[in-house]
Amino acid sequence: MAKKQRTSRVALLRYLGLRLVLLIPTVWILVTVVFFFMRVIGDPITAAQGGRLSPEQLEERKEAAGFNRPVWVQYIEYLGNILRGDFGVSIKDQRPITNVLVVNGAATVELVFWALLVAFLVGIPLGRLAARYHDRLPDVSIRTFAVLFYAAPVFFVGLLLKLLFAAKLNWLPSSGRASSETEIALGKLSHRTHFYIVDALQTGNSEYIIDVLRHAVLPAITLGLLTAGVFIRLIRINLLETVRADYVTAARARGVPERKVVSKHAFRNALIPVVTVMGMQIALMLGGAILTETTFEWSGIGYQLSQYLVARDFVAVQGIVTAIALIIALASFVIDVINALVDPRVRY
Repeated sequence: MAKKQRTSRVALLRYLGLRLVLLIPTVWILVTVVFFFMRVIGDPITAAQGGRLSPEQLEERKEAAGFNRPVWVQYIEYLGNILRGDFGVSIKDQRPITNVLVVNGAATVELVFWALLVAFLVGIPLGRLAARYHDRLPDVSIRTFAVLFYAAPVFFVGLLLKLLFAAKLNWLPSSGRASSETEIALGKLSHRTHFYIVDALQTGNSEYIIDVLRHAVLPAITLGLLTAGVFIRLIRINLLETVRADYVTAARARGVPERKVVSKHAFRNALIPVVTVMGMQIALMLGGAILTETTFEWSGIGYQLSQYLVARDFVAVQGIVTAIALIIALASFVIDVINALVDPRVRY
């Protein structure tokens, strides 16, 4: 037994070490692609200020920013800055990109958290229900629901929800992260986290907390239903497979009640693929967050990125896209670690 545990531990460490080693070239390729893709359009100063400044002023600004140097020199400096955590300064508003990532990134993380909560609350129970009524009316209805929300454009779902619940029924706010009064109150906090729900809890004012939660409902449902469609199909397919497994059949033969067989034996193993794809879903959510945040004017990274794109501020776009690529790569590694701990089969 001890030898088997030691072998399993060595296999786990070897797998994680390999994943960590592979992470380095992956991140380097992502950063390199972003850098040179941004350079295809020309230098960022001309892209952002071209037509507004004279040729002499453009040259002065390019020289001051270092964009008139050879591309390979800029590339080496860019890699060095990233290693120091410096993603540049935006041309539009002179904000350090690290500040954008902290302030607006908190909004995106908060949105993704609420959306994942919606995805789990909707996807897991409906997936179980679909598996239970396999090929019957509830199963067909739930699968249709999953396909529709997975295939529907995020901005279209968001607009429909805004028209129904904000414009027609007037139940929920249509945009922003909080009302003006709440924004002002949260701005006065001495220790702001920029996570509005956390900051609202700091105030201890129930009106601010409810206001923040009400503003989060529609964006969270819009983005969460997209991922819920994936979870429904995963849970359904894997639960149908696991209930036919030998160990589940053996549990039934021992007289274990069907509900306990499904919840204790089959359902736990059906959750493993959900953990596996969570990294990919986080990446999809970050992509969907751009459209969701723009639709609801939710001041996250996606919304800020769209503003910089309109302003043709490609220094900011480059920094934000690079940071998102790094976050996705690290999230994928963390999911690999969790998956290896949950399912020993991935280590071999």
